[in-house]
Amino acid sequence: MLLDPNHYDPAHLDDETRRLLRATVDWFEARGKRQLIADAQDKVWYTEFLDFVKQEKLFATFCTPSSVDGTKRWDAARNAAFSEVLGFYGLQYWYAWQVTVLGLGPIWMSSNEEAKQKAATLLDSGAVFAFGLSEKEHGADVYSTDMIVTPTENGYTATGGKYYIGNGNVAGMVSVFGKLADSDEYVFFAVDSRHENFHLVKNVVDSQMFVSEFRLDDYPLTDADILHRGPDAFSAALNTVNVGKFNLCTASIGICEHSFYEAITHAHNRILYGNPVTDFPHVRQNFVDAYARLTAMKLFADRSVDYFRSAGENDRRYLLFNPITKMKVTSEGEQVIDLLWDVIAAKGFEKDTYFTRATADIRALPKLEGTVHVNLALVLKFMPNYLFNPKSYDEVPTRHDATDDDFFWHQGPARGLGKIQFHDWEPIYREHAHLPNVKLFHEQAEAIKTLLTKAAPDEAQQKDLDFLLNLGHLFTLVVYGQLVLEQAKITGTDDSVLDQIFDVLVRDFAGYATALHGKASSTEAQQQWAIGQIRKPHADQDRFNAVWQQVEALSGRYEMRP
Repeated sequence: MLLDPNHYDPAHLDDETRRLLRATVDWFEARGKRQLIADAQDKVWYTEFLDFVKQEKLFATFCTPSSVDGTKRWDAARNAAFSEVLGFYGLQYWYAWQVTVLGLGPIWMSSNEEAKQKAATLLDSGAVFAFGLSEKEHGADVYSTDMIVTPTENGYTATGGKYYIGNGNVAGMVSVFGKLADSDEYVFFAVDSRHENFHLVKNVVDSQMFVSEFRLDDYPLTDADILHRGPDAFSAALNTVNVGKFNLCTASIGICEHSFYEAITHAHNRILYGNPVTDFPHVRQNFVDAYARLTAMKLFADRSVDYFRSAGENDRRYLLFNPITKMKVTSEGEQVIDLLWDVIAAKGFEKDTYFTRATADIRALPKLEGTVHVNLALVLKFMPNYLFNPKSYDEVPTRHDATDDDFFWHQGPARGLGKIQFHDWEPIYREHAHLPNVKLFHEQAEAIKTLLTKAAPDEAQQKDLDFLLNLGHLFTLVVYGQLVLEQAKITGTDDSVLDQIFDVLVRDFAGYATALHGKASSTEAQQQWAIGQIRKPHADQDRFNAVWQQVEALSGRYEMRP
Protein backbone atom coordinates (compact mmCIF):
# COMPACT_ATOMS: atom_id res chain seq x y z
CA MET A 1 0.00 0.00 0.00
CA LEU A 2 2.86 2.42 0.71
CA LEU A 3 4.68 4.49 -1.88
CA ASP A 4 8.13 2.90 -2.34
CA PRO A 5 10.63 5.01 -4.30
CA ASN A 6 12.80 1.95 -4.93
CA HIS A 7 10.02 0.40 -6.99
CA TYR A 8 7.90 3.39 -7.91
CA ASP A 9 5.98 3.01 -11.15
CA PRO A 10 2.39 4.36 -11.19
CA ALA A 11 1.32 1.93 -13.90
CA HIS A 12 -2.29 3.15 -13.79
CA LEU A 13 -1.20 6.44 -15.40
CA ASP A 14 -0.07 7.30 -18.93
CA ASP A 15 3.57 6.95 -20.00
CA GLU A 16 4.52 10.64 -19.92
CA THR A 17 2.98 11.12 -16.48
CA ARG A 18 4.85 8.06 -15.22
CA ARG A 19 8.10 9.49 -16.61
CA LEU A 20 7.58 12.84 -14.91
CA LEU A 21 6.64 11.29 -11.57
CA ARG A 22 9.61 8.94 -11.74
CA ALA A 23 11.87 11.87 -12.65
CA THR A 24 10.61 13.74 -9.59
CA VAL A 25 11.38 10.78 -7.32
CA ASP A 26 14.83 10.44 -8.89
CA TRP A 27 15.56 14.16 -8.42
CA PHE A 28 14.85 13.97 -4.70
CA GLU A 29 16.76 10.72 -4.26
CA ALA A 30 19.76 12.15 -6.09
CA ARG A 31 19.69 15.25 -3.92
CA GLY A 32 19.77 12.98 -0.89
CA LYS A 33 18.46 12.98 2.63
CA ARG A 34 21.31 14.97 4.21
CA GLN A 35 20.93 17.83 1.74
CA LEU A 36 17.13 17.97 2.04
CA ILE A 37 17.36 18.05 5.83
CA ALA A 38 20.14 20.66 5.80
CA ASP A 39 18.16 22.87 3.42
CA ALA A 40 15.12 22.64 5.69
CA GLN A 41 17.15 23.39 8.84
CA ASP A 42 18.88 26.35 7.21
CA LYS A 43 15.60 27.58 5.67
CA VAL A 44 17.12 27.67 2.20
CA TRP A 45 14.76 28.85 -0.53
CA TYR A 46 14.30 25.87 -2.86
CA THR A 47 15.75 27.37 -6.02
CA GLU A 48 17.15 24.04 -7.24
CA PHE A 49 13.75 22.39 -6.94
CA LEU A 50 12.07 25.19 -8.88
CA ASP A 51 14.82 24.96 -11.49
CA PHE A 52 13.95 21.28 -11.86
CA VAL A 53 10.26 22.16 -12.13
CA LYS A 54 11.13 24.64 -14.86
CA GLN A 55 13.38 22.17 -16.72
CA GLU A 56 10.75 19.43 -16.80
CA LYS A 57 7.81 21.87 -17.11
CA LEU A 58 6.23 19.99 -14.22
CA PHE A 59 3.80 22.64 -12.98
CA ALA A 60 2.95 23.63 -16.55
CA THR A 61 2.19 20.02 -17.52
CA PHE A 62 0.16 19.18 -14.43
CA CYS A 63 -1.59 22.53 -13.96
CA THR A 64 -2.70 23.72 -17.42
CA PRO A 65 -6.21 22.74 -18.60
CA SER A 66 -6.59 21.53 -22.18
CA SER A 67 -9.04 24.40 -22.79
CA VAL A 68 -6.06 26.75 -22.45
CA ASP A 69 -3.40 24.55 -24.07
CA GLY A 70 -4.55 21.50 -26.00
CA THR A 71 -1.23 19.73 -25.43
CA LYS A 72 -1.80 19.65 -21.66
CA ARG A 73 -4.54 18.69 -19.22
CA TRP A 74 -5.67 19.11 -15.62
CA ASP A 75 -6.06 15.55 -14.38
CA ALA A 76 -6.94 15.05 -10.71
CA ALA A 77 -5.71 11.44 -10.66
CA ARG A 78 -2.17 12.27 -11.67
CA ASN A 79 -2.22 15.49 -9.62
CA ALA A 80 -3.01 13.38 -6.55
CA ALA A 81 -0.06 11.11 -7.33
CA PHE A 82 2.24 14.12 -7.78
CA SER A 83 1.02 15.68 -4.53
CA GLU A 84 1.73 12.44 -2.65
CA VAL A 85 5.28 12.26 -4.03
CA LEU A 86 6.01 15.85 -3.02
CA GLY A 87 4.60 15.28 0.47
CA PHE A 88 6.74 12.17 0.77
CA TYR A 89 9.91 14.25 0.43
CA GLY A 90 8.92 17.43 2.23
CA LEU A 91 5.94 19.66 2.87
CA GLN A 92 7.87 22.69 1.64
CA TYR A 93 8.12 21.28 -1.90
CA TRP A 94 4.47 20.29 -1.85
CA TYR A 95 3.59 23.78 -0.65
CA ALA A 96 5.16 25.49 -3.67
CA TRP A 97 2.95 23.28 -5.86
CA GLN A 98 -0.14 23.61 -3.68
CA VAL A 99 -0.27 27.40 -3.62
CA THR A 100 0.41 27.46 -7.36
CA VAL A 101 -2.71 25.29 -7.80
CA LEU A 102 -4.71 27.72 -5.66
CA GLY A 103 -3.37 30.78 -7.46
CA LEU A 104 -4.37 29.32 -10.81
CA GLY A 105 -7.92 28.47 -9.75
CA PRO A 106 -9.49 31.94 -10.14
CA ILE A 107 -7.61 32.41 -13.42
CA TRP A 108 -8.80 29.19 -15.05
CA MET A 109 -12.34 29.84 -13.76
CA SER A 110 -12.51 33.31 -15.31
CA SER A 111 -13.63 34.40 -18.79
CA ASN A 112 -10.51 36.57 -19.08
CA GLU A 113 -8.72 34.89 -21.99
CA GLU A 114 -5.82 37.34 -21.88
CA ALA A 115 -5.11 36.45 -18.25
CA LYS A 116 -5.35 32.74 -19.03
CA GLN A 117 -2.84 32.94 -21.85
CA LYS A 118 -0.51 34.99 -19.70
CA ALA A 119 -0.73 32.37 -16.94
CA ALA A 120 -0.05 29.52 -19.38
CA THR A 121 3.01 31.34 -20.75
CA LEU A 122 4.32 31.98 -17.25
CA LEU A 123 3.82 28.34 -16.29
CA ASP A 124 5.78 27.23 -19.33
CA SER A 125 8.60 29.53 -18.27
CA GLY A 126 8.74 27.90 -14.82
CA ALA A 127 6.81 30.49 -12.81
CA VAL A 128 4.91 29.72 -9.62
CA PHE A 129 1.64 31.34 -8.55
CA ALA A 130 -0.03 32.59 -5.36
CA PHE A 131 -3.55 32.85 -3.94
CA GLY A 132 -4.22 36.17 -2.19
CA LEU A 133 -7.30 35.40 -0.13
CA SER A 134 -6.42 35.47 3.59
CA GLU A 135 -5.84 38.64 5.59
CA LYS A 136 -4.11 39.26 8.88
CA GLU A 137 -7.19 40.49 10.73
CA HIS A 138 -9.76 38.23 9.09
CA GLY A 139 -8.01 34.98 8.15
CA ALA A 140 -9.99 33.33 5.36
CA ASP A 141 -13.22 35.20 6.21
CA VAL A 142 -13.96 36.38 2.69
CA TYR A 143 -16.95 38.43 3.88
CA SER A 144 -14.65 40.87 5.70
CA THR A 145 -11.95 41.70 3.19
CA ASP A 146 -10.12 45.00 3.58
CA MET A 147 -8.53 44.82 0.12
CA ILE A 148 -10.21 47.73 -1.67
CA VAL A 149 -10.28 48.24 -5.43
CA THR A 150 -11.06 51.85 -6.40
CA PRO A 151 -12.16 52.88 -9.92
CA THR A 152 -10.05 55.60 -11.56
CA GLU A 153 -10.11 57.41 -14.90
CA ASN A 154 -7.71 54.87 -16.40
CA GLY A 155 -8.91 51.70 -14.64
CA TYR A 156 -8.53 50.94 -10.94
CA THR A 157 -6.12 50.96 -8.04
CA ALA A 158 -5.92 48.29 -5.34
CA THR A 159 -4.89 49.00 -1.75
CA GLY A 160 -4.75 46.60 1.16
CA GLY A 161 -2.83 43.75 2.75
CA LYS A 162 -2.81 39.98 2.47
CA TYR A 163 -1.39 37.43 4.92
CA TYR A 164 -0.44 33.73 4.85
CA ILE A 165 0.22 33.91 1.10
CA GLY A 166 2.56 31.18 -0.11
CA ASN A 167 4.95 31.96 -2.98
CA GLY A 168 4.21 35.65 -2.48
CA ASN A 169 7.93 36.37 -2.75
CA VAL A 170 8.30 35.12 -6.34
CA ALA A 171 4.85 34.52 -7.85
CA GLY A 172 4.51 35.48 -11.50
CA MET A 173 0.81 36.11 -10.90
CA VAL A 174 -1.05 36.49 -7.62
CA SER A 175 -4.82 36.05 -7.69
CA VAL A 176 -6.11 38.60 -5.16
CA PHE A 177 -9.58 38.79 -3.59
CA GLY A 178 -11.07 42.16 -2.61
CA LYS A 179 -14.04 44.52 -2.85
CA LEU A 180 -14.89 47.35 -5.22
CA ALA A 181 -14.98 50.67 -3.36
CA ASP A 182 -17.95 52.09 -5.27
CA SER A 183 -20.27 49.08 -5.09
CA ASP A 184 -19.00 46.76 -2.33
CA GLU A 185 -18.99 44.01 -4.94
CA TYR A 186 -16.44 41.26 -4.55
CA VAL A 187 -13.67 41.18 -7.11
CA PHE A 188 -10.79 38.87 -8.04
CA PHE A 189 -7.84 40.40 -9.85
CA ALA A 190 -4.29 39.43 -10.79
CA VAL A 191 -1.08 41.21 -9.76
CA ASP A 192 2.64 40.69 -10.28
CA SER A 193 4.84 40.26 -7.19
CA ARG A 194 7.66 42.14 -9.00
CA HIS A 195 5.64 45.34 -9.46
CA GLU A 196 6.89 48.41 -7.58
CA ASN A 197 3.49 48.88 -5.89
CA PHE A 198 3.61 45.30 -4.57
CA HIS A 199 5.37 45.46 -1.20
CA LEU A 200 6.61 42.21 0.30
CA VAL A 201 6.52 42.72 4.08
CA LYS A 202 7.93 39.47 5.48
CA ASN A 203 7.79 35.71 5.72
CA VAL A 204 5.33 35.09 8.56
CA VAL A 205 6.61 31.57 9.37
CA ASP A 206 10.01 30.30 10.55
CA SER A 207 10.40 27.86 7.70
CA GLN A 208 11.97 27.06 4.35
CA MET A 209 8.60 27.96 2.84
CA PHE A 210 7.87 31.61 2.16
CA VAL A 211 4.42 32.31 3.56
CA SER A 212 4.23 35.99 2.86
CA GLU A 213 2.61 39.10 4.11
CA PHE A 214 2.31 41.65 1.33
CA ARG A 215 0.67 45.01 0.75
CA LEU A 216 -0.65 46.70 -2.35
CA ASP A 217 -0.47 50.48 -2.31
CA ASP A 218 -2.38 52.11 -5.16
CA TYR A 219 -1.49 49.13 -7.34
CA PRO A 220 -2.65 50.06 -10.87
CA LEU A 221 -5.12 47.71 -12.56
CA THR A 222 -6.95 47.60 -15.87
CA ASP A 223 -9.83 45.44 -17.04
CA ALA A 224 -7.20 43.04 -18.38
CA ASP A 225 -6.29 42.27 -14.73
CA ILE A 226 -9.85 41.67 -13.51
CA LEU A 227 -10.76 37.99 -13.22
CA HIS A 228 -14.22 38.02 -11.55
CA ARG A 229 -16.77 40.46 -10.19
CA GLY A 230 -19.72 40.13 -7.81
CA PRO A 231 -21.09 36.69 -6.87
CA ASP A 232 -18.77 35.06 -9.42
CA ALA A 233 -15.77 36.31 -7.43
CA PHE A 234 -17.18 34.85 -4.21
CA SER A 235 -17.89 31.52 -5.91
CA ALA A 236 -14.41 31.49 -7.46
CA ALA A 237 -12.88 31.75 -3.98
CA LEU A 238 -14.82 28.76 -2.66
CA ASN A 239 -14.60 26.71 -5.85
CA THR A 240 -10.83 27.19 -5.97
CA VAL A 241 -10.64 25.76 -2.48
CA ASN A 242 -12.72 22.80 -3.66
CA VAL A 243 -10.08 22.05 -6.29
CA GLY A 244 -6.91 22.97 -4.47
CA LYS A 245 -7.43 21.94 -0.88
CA PHE A 246 -7.96 18.32 -1.86
CA ASN A 247 -4.17 18.16 -2.11
CA LEU A 248 -3.93 18.44 1.68
CA CYS A 249 -4.90 14.80 2.08
CA THR A 250 -2.36 13.41 -0.37
CA ALA A 251 0.42 15.49 1.21
CA SER A 252 -0.51 14.00 4.58
CA ILE A 253 -0.41 10.51 3.09
CA GLY A 254 3.07 11.08 1.65
CA ILE A 255 4.41 12.40 4.97
CA CYS A 256 3.00 9.39 6.85
CA GLU A 257 4.42 6.89 4.36
CA HIS A 258 7.99 8.19 4.62
CA SER A 259 7.67 8.38 8.41
CA PHE A 260 6.35 4.83 8.58
CA TYR A 261 9.44 3.46 6.85
CA GLU A 262 11.75 5.28 9.26
CA ALA A 263 9.77 4.22 12.31
CA ILE A 264 9.38 0.51 11.54
CA THR A 265 12.99 0.10 10.40
CA HIS A 266 14.26 1.76 13.57
CA ALA A 267 11.96 -0.06 15.98
CA HIS A 268 12.28 -3.51 14.40
CA ASN A 269 16.07 -3.40 14.59
CA ARG A 270 16.39 -1.96 18.09
CA ILE A 271 16.94 -4.24 21.08
CA LEU A 272 15.61 -3.22 24.48
CA TYR A 273 15.78 -5.41 27.57
CA GLY A 274 17.04 -8.26 25.40
CA ASN A 275 14.13 -8.12 22.92
CA PRO A 276 13.41 -6.35 19.65
CA VAL A 277 11.20 -3.36 20.37
CA THR A 278 8.56 -4.79 18.04
CA ASP A 279 8.16 -7.87 20.26
CA PHE A 280 6.25 -5.79 22.79
CA PRO A 281 2.47 -6.12 22.31
CA HIS A 282 1.74 -2.40 22.74
CA VAL A 283 4.31 -1.56 20.07
CA ARG A 284 2.75 -3.97 17.60
CA GLN A 285 -0.67 -2.52 18.39
CA ASN A 286 0.57 0.99 17.63
CA PHE A 287 2.09 -0.09 14.33
CA VAL A 288 -0.98 -2.08 13.27
CA ASP A 289 -3.30 0.78 14.17
CA ALA A 290 -1.07 3.25 12.29
CA TYR A 291 -0.97 0.96 9.25
CA ALA A 292 -4.75 0.52 9.31
CA ARG A 293 -5.32 4.27 9.56
CA LEU A 294 -2.83 5.02 6.78
CA THR A 295 -4.37 2.39 4.51
CA ALA A 296 -7.83 3.87 5.13
CA MET A 297 -6.49 7.35 4.31
CA LYS A 298 -5.24 6.10 0.96
CA LEU A 299 -8.42 4.18 0.15
CA PHE A 300 -10.67 7.15 0.93
CA ALA A 301 -8.52 9.64 -0.95
CA ASP A 302 -8.23 7.43 -4.03
CA ARG A 303 -11.98 6.88 -4.20
CA SER A 304 -12.65 10.59 -3.69
CA VAL A 305 -10.67 11.32 -6.85
CA ASP A 306 -13.16 9.25 -8.84
CA TYR A 307 -16.07 11.37 -7.61
CA PHE A 308 -14.17 14.59 -8.29
CA ARG A 309 -13.40 13.58 -11.85
CA SER A 310 -16.95 12.33 -12.52
CA ALA A 311 -18.65 15.41 -11.10
CA GLY A 312 -21.01 17.63 -13.08
CA GLU A 313 -23.87 20.01 -12.56
CA ASN A 314 -26.14 17.02 -11.81
CA ASP A 315 -23.66 15.22 -9.56
CA ARG A 316 -22.07 17.37 -6.87
CA ARG A 317 -21.39 14.63 -4.32
CA TYR A 318 -17.74 15.66 -4.37
CA LEU A 319 -18.69 18.70 -2.27
CA LEU A 320 -19.15 16.38 0.73
CA PHE A 321 -16.14 14.17 0.06
CA ASN A 322 -13.87 17.21 -0.40
CA PRO A 323 -14.10 18.65 3.14
CA ILE A 324 -13.64 15.13 4.50
CA THR A 325 -10.39 14.74 2.58
CA LYS A 326 -9.27 18.10 3.97
CA MET A 327 -10.38 17.48 7.55
CA LYS A 328 -10.57 13.75 8.24
CA VAL A 329 -7.69 12.37 6.18
CA THR A 330 -5.31 15.05 7.45
CA SER A 331 -6.42 14.53 11.06
CA GLU A 332 -5.83 10.82 10.62
CA GLY A 333 -2.32 11.72 9.46
CA GLU A 334 -1.70 13.38 12.82
CA GLN A 335 -2.84 10.22 14.58
CA VAL A 336 -0.56 8.05 12.46
CA ILE A 337 2.47 10.19 13.33
CA ASP A 338 1.53 10.18 17.02
CA LEU A 339 1.22 6.38 17.08
CA LEU A 340 4.62 5.98 15.44
CA TRP A 341 6.20 8.65 17.65
CA ASP A 342 5.01 6.90 20.81
CA VAL A 343 7.08 3.92 19.67
CA ILE A 344 10.27 5.55 18.45
CA ALA A 345 10.20 8.20 21.19
CA ALA A 346 13.51 10.13 21.31
CA LYS A 347 14.41 9.05 17.78
CA GLY A 348 11.61 11.27 16.55
CA PHE A 349 13.51 14.35 17.78
CA GLU A 350 16.81 13.60 16.08
CA LYS A 351 17.80 16.29 13.62
CA ASP A 352 19.05 13.89 10.93
CA THR A 353 15.69 12.16 10.50
CA TYR A 354 12.82 12.87 8.14
CA PHE A 355 10.54 12.09 11.08
CA THR A 356 11.44 15.19 13.08
CA ARG A 357 10.31 17.37 10.15
CA ALA A 358 7.16 15.29 9.78
CA THR A 359 6.11 15.86 13.39
CA ALA A 360 5.87 19.58 12.72
CA ASP A 361 4.60 19.47 9.15
CA ILE A 362 1.78 17.00 9.77
CA ARG A 363 0.17 19.47 12.20
CA ALA A 364 -0.19 22.12 9.53
CA LEU A 365 -2.41 20.20 7.14
CA PRO A 366 -5.67 20.05 9.15
CA LYS A 367 -5.19 23.71 9.96
CA LEU A 368 -4.46 25.20 6.53
CA GLU A 369 -7.15 27.65 5.31
CA GLY A 370 -10.13 25.51 6.31
CA THR A 371 -9.62 24.26 9.86
CA VAL A 372 -11.23 21.05 11.12
CA HIS A 373 -14.18 22.79 12.74
CA VAL A 374 -14.93 24.82 9.59
CA ASN A 375 -15.02 21.68 7.49
CA LEU A 376 -17.10 19.80 10.06
CA ALA A 377 -19.67 22.58 10.01
CA LEU A 378 -19.75 22.26 6.22
CA VAL A 379 -20.12 18.47 6.38
CA LEU A 380 -23.21 18.82 8.59
CA LYS A 381 -25.09 20.55 5.76
CA PHE A 382 -25.11 17.26 3.83
CA MET A 383 -26.17 14.96 6.68
CA PRO A 384 -29.99 14.92 6.29
CA ASN A 385 -30.01 14.02 2.59
CA TYR A 386 -27.11 11.60 2.93
CA LEU A 387 -28.77 9.59 5.71
CA PHE A 388 -32.45 9.85 4.81
CA ASN A 389 -32.93 10.84 1.17
CA PRO A 390 -30.76 8.78 -1.21
CA LYS A 391 -30.89 9.09 -4.97
CA SER A 392 -29.97 6.68 -7.76
CA TYR A 393 -26.82 7.45 -9.76
CA ASP A 394 -24.88 5.52 -12.32
CA GLU A 395 -21.96 3.83 -10.59
CA VAL A 396 -18.82 5.95 -10.60
CA PRO A 397 -15.94 3.99 -12.12
CA THR A 398 -12.26 4.19 -11.26
CA ARG A 399 -10.99 7.30 -13.04
CA HIS A 400 -7.40 6.88 -14.18
CA ASP A 401 -8.12 7.92 -17.77
CA ALA A 402 -5.85 10.56 -19.28
CA THR A 403 -8.57 13.15 -19.78
CA ASP A 404 -9.04 16.77 -18.74
CA ASP A 405 -11.21 17.59 -15.71
CA ASP A 406 -12.85 20.64 -17.24
CA PHE A 407 -15.77 20.79 -14.78
CA PHE A 408 -13.43 22.12 -12.09
CA TRP A 409 -13.52 25.49 -13.87
CA HIS A 410 -17.31 25.51 -14.29
CA GLN A 411 -18.59 24.46 -10.86
CA GLY A 412 -21.19 27.21 -10.78
CA PRO A 413 -22.54 29.14 -7.77
CA ALA A 414 -21.30 28.00 -4.36
CA ARG A 415 -24.73 27.42 -2.87
CA GLY A 416 -27.47 24.81 -2.54
CA LEU A 417 -25.34 22.32 -0.60
CA GLY A 418 -28.26 21.11 1.50
CA LYS A 419 -30.11 20.01 -1.66
CA ILE A 420 -27.37 17.67 -2.91
CA GLN A 421 -28.37 14.00 -2.78
CA PHE A 422 -26.20 10.90 -2.50
CA HIS A 423 -26.45 7.27 -3.47
CA ASP A 424 -27.55 4.85 -0.76
CA TRP A 425 -24.61 4.37 1.60
CA GLU A 426 -25.80 1.13 3.22
CA PRO A 427 -25.48 -1.52 0.45
CA ILE A 428 -21.67 -1.40 0.47
CA TYR A 429 -21.73 -2.00 4.23
CA ARG A 430 -24.10 -4.95 3.84
CA GLU A 431 -21.87 -6.34 1.10
CA HIS A 432 -19.01 -6.53 3.60
CA ALA A 433 -21.06 -7.78 6.54
CA HIS A 434 -19.01 -11.00 6.55
CA LEU A 435 -16.27 -8.95 8.19
CA PRO A 436 -17.29 -8.72 11.85
CA ASN A 437 -16.00 -5.21 12.49
CA VAL A 438 -17.66 -3.85 9.35
CA LYS A 439 -20.90 -5.33 10.61
CA LEU A 440 -20.38 -3.78 14.06
CA PHE A 441 -19.59 -0.40 12.60
CA HIS A 442 -22.63 -0.55 10.31
CA GLU A 443 -24.79 -1.02 13.38
CA GLN A 444 -23.23 2.06 14.96
CA ALA A 445 -23.66 4.04 11.75
CA GLU A 446 -27.34 3.08 11.44
CA ALA A 447 -27.84 4.28 15.00
CA ILE A 448 -27.19 7.87 13.93
CA LYS A 449 -30.54 7.75 12.15
CA THR A 450 -32.13 6.68 15.42
CA LEU A 451 -30.46 9.55 17.24
CA LEU A 452 -31.71 12.07 14.69
CA THR A 453 -35.28 10.75 14.67
CA LYS A 454 -35.81 9.92 18.36
CA ALA A 455 -33.37 12.17 20.22
CA ALA A 456 -32.60 14.92 17.73
CA PRO A 457 -30.81 18.08 18.82
CA ASP A 458 -33.31 20.59 20.18
CA GLU A 459 -33.43 24.24 19.15
CA ALA A 460 -30.75 25.28 21.63
CA GLN A 461 -28.44 22.42 20.66
CA GLN A 462 -28.79 23.34 16.99
CA LYS A 463 -27.12 26.63 17.91
CA ASP A 464 -24.49 24.92 20.09
CA LEU A 465 -21.57 24.45 17.70
CA ASP A 466 -19.60 22.44 20.26
CA PHE A 467 -22.38 19.83 20.38
CA LEU A 468 -22.94 19.85 16.62
CA LEU A 469 -19.26 19.41 15.75
CA ASN A 470 -19.15 16.22 17.79
CA LEU A 471 -22.17 14.99 15.85
CA GLY A 472 -20.27 15.96 12.70
CA HIS A 473 -17.39 13.68 13.71
CA LEU A 474 -19.81 10.75 14.08
CA PHE A 475 -21.40 11.42 10.69
CA THR A 476 -18.02 11.86 9.01
CA LEU A 477 -17.00 8.36 10.10
CA VAL A 478 -19.99 6.92 8.22
CA VAL A 479 -19.04 8.62 4.96
CA TYR A 480 -15.38 7.76 5.49
CA GLY A 481 -16.17 4.09 5.97
CA GLN A 482 -18.39 4.03 2.89
CA LEU A 483 -15.69 5.23 0.49
CA VAL A 484 -13.05 3.06 2.16
CA LEU A 485 -15.24 0.03 1.42
CA GLU A 486 -15.95 1.13 -2.15
CA GLN A 487 -12.23 1.49 -2.91
CA ALA A 488 -11.36 -1.72 -1.07
CA LYS A 489 -13.81 -3.56 -3.31
CA ILE A 490 -12.26 -2.01 -6.43
CA THR A 491 -8.69 -2.80 -5.41
CA GLY A 492 -9.27 -6.14 -3.74
CA THR A 493 -7.87 -4.97 -0.41
CA ASP A 494 -6.96 -7.82 1.91
CA ASP A 495 -9.85 -8.73 4.23
CA SER A 496 -7.58 -8.83 7.27
CA VAL A 497 -6.47 -5.24 6.68
CA LEU A 498 -10.01 -4.11 5.93
CA ASP A 499 -11.43 -5.64 9.10
CA GLN A 500 -8.55 -4.12 11.07
CA ILE A 501 -9.46 -0.70 9.65
CA PHE A 502 -12.98 -1.13 10.96
CA ASP A 503 -11.64 -2.35 14.31
CA VAL A 504 -10.20 1.19 14.53
CA LEU A 505 -13.39 2.87 13.29
CA VAL A 506 -15.56 1.02 15.82
CA ARG A 507 -13.31 2.36 18.59
CA ASP A 508 -13.35 5.85 17.11
CA PHE A 509 -17.15 5.88 16.89
CA ALA A 510 -17.40 4.78 20.52
CA GLY A 511 -14.98 7.55 21.48
CA TYR A 512 -17.04 10.27 19.79
CA ALA A 513 -20.22 8.81 21.30
CA THR A 514 -18.61 9.02 24.74
CA ALA A 515 -17.70 12.64 24.06
CA LEU A 516 -21.32 13.39 23.04
CA HIS A 517 -22.50 11.78 26.28
CA GLY A 518 -20.30 14.18 28.22
CA LYS A 519 -21.41 17.37 26.48
CA ALA A 520 -22.97 19.84 28.89
CA SER A 521 -26.14 20.11 26.82
CA SER A 522 -26.72 16.41 26.07
CA THR A 523 -30.18 15.17 27.08
CA GLU A 524 -30.98 11.97 28.94
CA ALA A 525 -32.14 10.31 25.73
CA GLN A 526 -28.95 11.34 23.92
CA GLN A 527 -26.83 10.06 26.78
CA GLN A 528 -28.57 6.68 26.67
CA TRP A 529 -28.06 6.56 22.91
CA ALA A 530 -24.38 7.33 23.36
CA ILE A 531 -23.88 4.56 25.90
CA GLY A 532 -25.45 2.13 23.45
CA GLN A 533 -22.77 2.93 20.85
CA ILE A 534 -19.85 1.98 23.08
CA ARG A 535 -18.88 -1.27 21.42
CA LYS A 536 -15.79 -3.45 21.67
CA PRO A 537 -14.36 -4.38 18.27
CA HIS A 538 -14.27 -8.03 17.34
CA ALA A 539 -10.86 -9.36 18.37
CA ASP A 540 -9.10 -11.88 16.14
CA GLN A 541 -5.46 -12.68 16.84
CA ASP A 542 -4.98 -14.39 13.49
CA ARG A 543 -6.25 -11.29 11.68
CA PHE A 544 -4.03 -9.05 13.77
CA ASN A 545 -1.00 -11.23 13.11
CA ALA A 546 -1.68 -11.21 9.37
CA VAL A 547 -1.67 -7.41 9.36
CA TRP A 548 1.42 -7.30 11.57
CA GLN A 549 3.27 -9.46 9.06
CA GLN A 550 2.57 -6.84 6.39
CA VAL A 551 3.90 -4.14 8.71
CA GLU A 552 6.97 -6.16 9.67
CA ALA A 553 7.84 -6.67 5.99
CA LEU A 554 8.26 -2.89 5.63
CA SER A 555 11.30 -2.87 7.91
CA GLY A 556 14.34 -1.98 5.82
CA ARG A 557 12.31 -1.86 2.62
CA TYR A 558 13.08 1.81 1.98
CA GLU A 559 15.59 4.31 3.30
CA MET A 560 16.24 7.56 1.50
CA ARG A 561 19.65 7.83 -0.15
CA PRO A 562 22.15 9.78 1.96
